[in-house]
Amino acid sequence: MAFTLEINGKHHEVDVDGDAPLLWVLRDVLGMTGTKFGCGQALCGVCTVHVGGQPVRSCQTRVDSVGDSAVTTIEAIGHTPEGAALQKAWLELEVVQCGYCQSGQIMSAAALLKDAPKPTDDDIDAAMSGNVCRCGTYQRIRAAIKHAAGV
Repeated sequence: MAFTLEINGKHHEVDVDGDAPLLWVLRDVLGMTGTKFGCGQALCGVCTVHVGGQPVRSCQTRVDSVGDSAVTTIEAIGHTPEGAALQKAWLELEVVQCGYCQSGQIMSAAALLKDAPKPTDDDIDAAMSGNVCRCGTYQRIRAAIKHAAGV
């Protein structure tokens, strides 16, 4: 089937099955490899993107469920105030170790800051609880979110 998706402010025509995961459309069809594959079961958060402004796990989001909602990936999150602040904080605080999970971490953190510009530790814990970091950089991630929020 043919779908028109709005991704990062641009319209893309894709011819895929409706039940194709958004992750594979992004990576394999459109060549946007910033969104990573982790567990394939929406448990690790590595594949997080925004659909309609909300964080979703793209490995379990069917392309036919996206509809007219705008999709934002790590490739464009830096064009938002929250994303730009987070990317800057990530670099300044040297959050990244291996880096594999970081696109999903930033996408979840950007959604958090959009909804809660001055998050508490509880807000951060709730928003980031579905994002796994195999390197254990959780304290640096928390510090970067606070830094980006100015708290």
